[in-house]
Amino acid sequence: MNLDQMVNASATKGNPIDALRTFLAHEEILENGRRVNEMRFVGYVLELGYDTARIITSDPYKLAVGGIPRGSFLIMTPVNAGKAQPHFTLLRVTGVSPTPLSNQVQQTYFELHKKAMPELDVWTQSELQWGALDCDVLGMFYADPSDMQSLAFSGDVNNVVSAHRYKVFSPDEALLKLIVNGKVKPELQVEIGMLRTMECSLTSTGKSYDVPVNISMKDFKGCRTAMFGKTRLGKSNVVKLIAQGMLSATEMDKTVGQLIFDINGEYANDSAQDGNSSLRSANVNRCVVYALTQRDGTPSFPLRLNFYEQPASCLEILGTMLAQDNKMANYIRSFAGVVLPEISDLPGLTESEKTRAVRKVQIYWAILKKAGFAADENRLRKMNLIATRYVQNFDCHFNQKLRAAAYGHVKKDQPIPENPTNLDELIAELDVIAQFRRDVSGDQTLISKDGRPTFDADAIALLEFLNPATGSGPAVLRAYKHYHSAHASDFQGEILQYLDDGKTVILDLGNATDQVRKYFSTLLSKAIFNHQEKKFVSNQLGQHFVQLYFEEAHNLFPPDGKDLTGVYARFAKEGAKFHIGMVYSTQSPSTINRELLAQTENFFVGHLSSQDETKALSRVQIAYAGSEQDILRAKTPGYMRMLTMSHRFVVPVQAHRFAANAAASDVAGE
Repeated sequence: MNLDQMVNASATKGNPIDALRTFLAHEEILENGRRVNEMRFVGYVLELGYDTARIITSDPYKLAVGGIPRGSFLIMTPVNAGKAQPHFTLLRVTGVSPTPLSNQVQQTYFELHKKAMPELDVWTQSELQWGALDCDVLGMFYADPSDMQSLAFSGDVNNVVSAHRYKVFSPDEALLKLIVNGKVKPELQVEIGMLRTMECSLTSTGKSYDVPVNISMKDFKGCRTAMFGKTRLGKSNVVKLIAQGMLSATEMDKTVGQLIFDINGEYANDSAQDGNSSLRSANVNRCVVYALTQRDGTPSFPLRLNFYEQPASCLEILGTMLAQDNKMANYIRSFAGVVLPEISDLPGLTESEKTRAVRKVQIYWAILKKAGFAADENRLRKMNLIATRYVQNFDCHFNQKLRAAAYGHVKKDQPIPENPTNLDELIAELDVIAQFRRDVSGDQTLISKDGRPTFDADAIALLEFLNPATGSGPAVLRAYKHYHSAHASDFQGEILQYLDDGKTVILDLGNATDQVRKYFSTLLSKAIFNHQEKKFVSNQLGQHFVQLYFEEAHNLFPPDGKDLTGVYARFAKEGAKFHIGMVYSTQSPSTINRELLAQTENFFVGHLSSQDETKALSRVQIAYAGSEQDILRAKTPGYMRMLTMSHRFVVPVQAHRFAANAAASDVAGE
């Protein structure tokens, strides 16, 4: 070791870059001993730029390192670094390239095969086994000049000199660990899988390095993470690993609460089909399950809708359920198509419009009550709807001429009752009004003071469903009573408290329709956003985070979505500020809103079958440029191309299979 080398070695002692010095020293010993079969040397640089490199290599070198597959990592080092600190340039193989002698080599091959020569002379053999490979220049690893004990990485290179001054090596196990894990944040690390540079598991040497791939859960707190890939190729398994990693990383401080919208029930329930366990099974004391349908072997709390308190969305859900019956009567089809007003929109309406809007909600309530849906009338009286004075006593505010005409026609000589004060009285009055409207539709009492009909098309559809001329009317809704609870909205507060306590809440929506799933997703997403926003305003966020997990994310973040004020758009743009992170899964990048993709920090990409999809991915995340062909070809379950905030380049990883008895307890420092 000369003086310069001694100075450099002393300055970087303890730095992970020392692995390079050890590696090069060992290579020099092997080279001097002509032990080519043990060397990691693969060739020289033929052409070099700031973004790409072309290297020349020979068959014996490729065979000695077990092959050089596309996508594999190579390192490029200067032949004589002089006074420069230890450093290496990271290359990724992208394909085979022609050499300057390619035409002559092809001509030789042609002549040999034409003559069917069984053997080659030594001179010809040495000529034919040389080839060239194209590589991307990913960046440079070196000792941080401001802190010589720290490893640094840059996405560019500081200098490009003549190509003949570089050597290229296939990194050994120590250098691969440095490349893959050297810049991962040291806090809260968990192992997610093993480095796998190619799908083929066959090597020319019969052995390969087992290099673990670590991630830092700090990269996922408050950040957006995308999962892309075809069905049954491991997206949900990786989601489980991330959720488990967060549970393990926060075992002591409970600083992260997680909410998983489990549309297939695979996170809450053990799967006999896949032979694996659920996230709940691995973390019985820290996972809470809410389920629409209780499942054997899975303790859970009931998850229900309150059809009274969310009339607009719940009528849409009922309409979707009814629409599944293609033989439903016209009056039922009309009811299913009614659009009710949002409660939050009522205060902004004029008095006339407000009266009409509230009246539709009251008819809808009467339908639910008549169908046997339990109601808490005191809760209804406390809603904002009641604050408008229209439902203080469940009064529809029909004018007295209409009431007199209706009761006189339907009830004959019976006295006109007082205005309704409860739901039963409301049903009785609306039954009278509905029959009167049907019998004498042209009566002048059915015209308002402003000249418009008292009931528009939606109100008529509701009245006809409440009191049909023929048919069972509200009774057809009884099949959906198990989705309802008069006190359903209480679960929001419970879930928010569980999240504040650092627990993982799993919503088992496996038996729900798309509309029911969307309802719960939107309801709880809004509640969580408002909860975190209030804590932010009052400076109470501290170090607490909430992580949300969405599947079939294209339904929530459509590519042509223009709503920039909705809760999901706000997650994408403001979630980090309010300590809200999310992991979203879908099959194709092109089905996700580009704004969300542009804000996403972490990516896990499995097999994609379309070139359009890989192009869409590389357009939104340039780090995936050059990996498109590998993504298109590889179909092994769990084989992912990973990019996190800690990783400046894509890392191919074979994700571990999630198992309850191997829950990620291997957090760094534990």
